[in-house]
Amino acid sequence: MAHQDGSKGSRVQGSGKNPEPRHPRTPAPQHCPTGAVEANPAYQSARDDFLVWLEKEKQFSDHTLRSYTNDLGQFFEYCSDRLGGKPLAALTHADIRDFLGALLRYGYEKRSAARKLSTVKSFLRYLVRKGVLSANPATAVKGPRLEQRLPGFLTQYQVREAIEIKGNAEVVVRERAILETLYGSGLRAAELVGLNEADVDFVAETIRVRGKGGKERIVPLGRAEKQALDEWLARRTHKHAEPVFTNNQGGRLTTRSIQNIVRKALSRVADATATNPHSLRHAFATHLLERGADLRAVQELLGHVSLSTTQIYSHVTVERLKQVYDRAHPRSGFQK
Repeated sequence: MAHQDGSKGSRVQGSGKNPEPRHPRTPAPQHCPTGAVEANPAYQSARDDFLVWLEKEKQFSDHTLRSYTNDLGQFFEYCSDRLGGKPLAALTHADIRDFLGALLRYGYEKRSAARKLSTVKSFLRYLVRKGVLSANPATAVKGPRLEQRLPGFLTQYQVREAIEIKGNAEVVVRERAILETLYGSGLRAAELVGLNEADVDFVAETIRVRGKGGKERIVPLGRAEKQALDEWLARRTHKHAEPVFTNNQGGRLTTRSIQNIVRKALSRVADATATNPHSLRHAFATHLLERGADLRAVQELLGHVSLSTTQIYSHVTVERLKQVYDRAHPRSGFQK
C-alpha cells in the first residue's frame, strides 16, 4: 500500500505507542490513557482484524492506520484500567461517553478527542457487522462541539502573483507546475504527490486523481495548468519517471516537500495563515463559488463525500460578500 509520499508499506503493527502530544498547558496525569500498556489478547485480535479490513477493503493509507492504531490503543488501555478489562460485547453507552470525558479531562484538544471517538465508533460498527456485537454502544455518543477551521484566505490576485514566478530553471518550472496544479484542480497535497504521468490526459484535458480511501475522480485540466505541466514534463531531468513531480534523484516528491515548496511560494504574497497547500485548495473552491459555480459541482471537483463539507466554502464566500457590501453600499450602515 502506498504512503502519502509514494513509498510502499504494510499494515502497522503494535499497540499504539508514541501518542500525540497533549495540550502544552496541561500536565500529563499519572493515569492518562496513552496506549502504552499492552491490551488483552481479545482486544488485540479484534483490532488486528479491523486494521486488515481498513487496509484491504477501505484502502486506508499507512498514516491513517497508524492513527487508528494509536487511538484504539488508548481506548483499550482505558477499558483495561478503568473497566477492568470488560469484554467488548459488554461495553455500554456510558463507557464510551466516559472515555470521551476522560480524554477531555486529560487535556486533549476537542478536535483530537472527537477524532478518537470517531475511531472507536468505526471499530465498534465493524464489530457489529462481523457479529461480534449485537449493537454499537457508541452510536448515540455525541462528540464535543467543534469550530469550523479553514485556511487563511487567498485572493485571486495573490494566487496569480504567487504562480507567475519568473525563471526557467528546472526547480522554478517545477514550482510553477505544482502551484498551478494545486490551484487549477483543487488537489490535496497527498493527491498531488500520488499523481503519475499516466494520470494526466493532455488530449482530453483531464486528470485522474486518487483521493481519500482510494476513491478516484476525474477533474478538468485548465489551460494555464496544462501549459505549466507540459513545460515541467518536457523540462525535467528524469523524463521517464512514473511520478509527475520528482525530486533530484527522480523519485516521488514527499508531502513534506510539497508543503515546503508551497510555503516558500505563498509567503511572498500572504501571511502565515495562508501558506500551506490546503490554502490553494481553499482558494480553488472559494473562487469558483464567487464566480457562480454550482455548489454540487464544486463538491465533485473537491472529492467531498458530504455536501455539508463543501458548504463551508460557500459560507466563507457569503461572509466576504457581506464585507464588500458593508464597505461599498451607501445604505449598508457602515460608517466610513
